[in-house]
Amino acid sequence: MQNTFDYIIIGAGSAGCVLANRLSENPANSVLLIEAGGKDTSSKIHIPGAFGELHKTKFNYGFYTEPQPFVNNRKMHVPRGKVLGGCSSTNAMAYVRGNKEDYNDWEKLGNKGWSYDDVLPYFVKSEHFDQIEKVDAGFHQQGGELHISFPKKYKSPFSRAFIAAAEKSGIPFNADYNGKNQLGVGDFQMNINNGKRWSTAQGFLKPILKRSNLKVITNVQVSRIIIKNDKAVGVEFLYKGSPTTITVVKEVILSAGAINSPQVLMLSGVGDKDELSKHNIQLKIELPGVGRNLHDHLMCFVSCKATQQKGLNHVLKPMNKLKELAKYMINKSGALTIGPLESYAFFNANDIEDRVNFQFQFTPFHMGAGDNANMYDTKTLPTWDGYTILPCLLKPKSRGEISLRNNDPHSPPIIQPNFLSEEEDLLQLIKGSKKAIEVMQQDEFTKHNAGFLGINEHSSDDDIAAHIKKYVETIYHPVSTCKMGNDEMSVVDDQLRVHGIESLRVVDASIMPEITTGNTNAPVIMIAEKAADMILNENKQVAK
Repeated sequence: MQNTFDYIIIGAGSAGCVLANRLSENPANSVLLIEAGGKDTSSKIHIPGAFGELHKTKFNYGFYTEPQPFVNNRKMHVPRGKVLGGCSSTNAMAYVRGNKEDYNDWEKLGNKGWSYDDVLPYFVKSEHFDQIEKVDAGFHQQGGELHISFPKKYKSPFSRAFIAAAEKSGIPFNADYNGKNQLGVGDFQMNINNGKRWSTAQGFLKPILKRSNLKVITNVQVSRIIIKNDKAVGVEFLYKGSPTTITVVKEVILSAGAINSPQVLMLSGVGDKDELSKHNIQLKIELPGVGRNLHDHLMCFVSCKATQQKGLNHVLKPMNKLKELAKYMINKSGALTIGPLESYAFFNANDIEDRVNFQFQFTPFHMGAGDNANMYDTKTLPTWDGYTILPCLLKPKSRGEISLRNNDPHSPPIIQPNFLSEEEDLLQLIKGSKKAIEVMQQDEFTKHNAGFLGINEHSSDDDIAAHIKKYVETIYHPVSTCKMGNDEMSVVDDQLRVHGIESLRVVDASIMPEITTGNTNAPVIMIAEKAADMILNENKQVAK
């Protein structure tokens, strides 16, 4: 392998694959893409219905938080994709841009060029929207690398009931939450193409693997970014068992995600001086915000057992799974053509028509009601059908941090998110759960509802709070640990350049100043598209 590249990208996830594509378009640019995981060859990655079998496997880091004192002292699972495509190869495939005011807020915080009007073209640039006639004109396109579609090959009657019931409860129908207005209920837009998961590896990386100026290496854990005289000059890692150093000519781009990017920065000597000193790491530049400001969306579940087997639980039975697999393999139809989610609702938990701060994710599964109920592990789910509304807290106030366990790059970092440390987060989840129960009680569910599992219309606020603390999970959307800004706790500027370090940027969910109002994969792809333009334009100016 050559020992010098123009660009080195650390992490072949949702951002890294986009960057590799855009930066290598010019054959004059040599690009190295480094991924800690392996190739995305497993059929479980590509079959949407196999989502639940990916999390506790080699395709995931499978991190856990520290015990959470406000959530029954639970250690909570924080899976992160460890494979080409990163989390876009392991997530639930929902395509959600967030609320336009999210980006206007970013700009108000001093991040020039990040308003909604600024970022919208970068969302659109990536898209190939399969059923473009069903969405708002001017907000979408066809021809991009990222396939997006509504569910076409499977739809449960429970989802139809959910949409009608939510409308009756005051949430208006909205065919395009990524268009003119986010408020409303309808079907999810999904990164699925002809019944197949459409990750960034599938859309952006695989079509360009034969470019002679692009080198992709997998199963390589970066040890550190080499910084000399306040400039990133290379990357160090083990390659085929040997310590290897690669020199960079133009830039190192860190796209390892909100957990791993701050870890790599700290291992490289960038962070809080006291934190680095504890682990005998030489300080290169003090940025106390590295690893701070960690937050994530949280959700619990409101489940019902169904009167009939028309959902997805029974598909978990071995014989039914074989039948569905046959349908999938023969003509890409049936239950395996969708992920765990069917429909959504975005609204404000305090006043439905105010700025969105809450989300319902609807799934034609139920979780059961016992101690083992787990919405992400299909091995624990009952095989009698049901359905679930997942009330999701979109604007949490609780904040945590990522810190080093030691100075070994192979050790997982310490993840301390402090979930529900702010009482308002719990109160909002209680409100959202009560609204979910209200929706489940509408007449549209009468013929399907065989009884609530867990909390129900008779549950007190204390009962609901106890349920939340027992079962709440993250939605796997950690952000903001290398936040963009110009205050003393920011890590990158509005060009995503690390403060005080030349030739080093961070491009992933960690740069978000605040979390977006919805699933975070689409915003990360947008961030990468915008960053690629910044990088290419800046280096073009330098060349002149």
